[in-house]
Amino acid sequence: MSKKMKSNAEVALIYLFLAFMAVVIGYPLLWTVGMSLNPGTSLYSAQLIPDNWSLIHYKWLFTDPSSDYLLWYKNSVIVAIANAFFSVVLTSFVAYAFSRYKFTGRKYGLYAFLLLQMFPVIMGMVAIYVMLNMVGLLDSLVGLTLIYIGGQIPFNAWLVKGYFDTIPKELDEAARIDGAGHLGVFFKIMLPLAKPILGVVALFNFMAPFVDFLLPRIILRNPDNFTLALGLFNFISNQFDNNFTRFAAGSILIAVPIALVYLLSQRYLISGLTAGGTKG
Repeated sequence: MSKKMKSNAEVALIYLFLAFMAVVIGYPLLWTVGMSLNPGTSLYSAQLIPDNWSLIHYKWLFTDPSSDYLLWYKNSVIVAIANAFFSVVLTSFVAYAFSRYKFTGRKYGLYAFLLLQMFPVIMGMVAIYVMLNMVGLLDSLVGLTLIYIGGQIPFNAWLVKGYFDTIPKELDEAARIDGAGHLGVFFKIMLPLAKPILGVVALFNFMAPFVDFLLPRIILRNPDNFTLALGLFNFISNQFDNNFTRFAAGSILIAVPIALVYLLSQRYLISGLTAGGTKG
């Protein structure tokens, strides 16, 4: 086989794989959109392309007095914004310390971060429940947000620390020669150059409260405190509930704030800022 034919075969396999993944990802999504437009409520009578499509389920979510969808949406947005903001702030300080300073326990601290990522979150659910109950934050959005923020620190810090390590220390030294202190270097040098990775951290932590079900299920009890994933589960969880089409409509709308945040932060999700900094 010639080199050109081999190259064409590799490209064809890549396109076949991408097409297969597009079908795997797109087919369930199309079914969800189709179900949300079906006028009925049954899962079995729903069609991928409804004959008489309707927006009645979307209207019901926002206008029906018995629907708490807007409340759940508000709760999710509040938790998501707080989680994204405080995760970026705490992660930046922690990663900066581990990347730029030498202190006792630094090596073992990094090992601890790596070790904590190896265990599934479900292992700590009992301890989380007991701890929140002891401090009076069980069944509250504040308690849920604190667990999200603290639980993401090991992974986020390891990720951002690796990015900080790629930023040349000569920039720090040049800033200190110009009179900048530790915080000056952090805010004026490190953070501007780390916008791409911090944008990724913010996006991932913003998404978590919208798609996570297990943690809110354990912590939250009052329907007024439910997040979207937990609230929508009530549409199909009870014995006689058959609101799969409403569930589909609510699920589709979860993507709206995530897509908006992605579009707003897209310009930061690029590489090359470090190279630009060293050339300047």
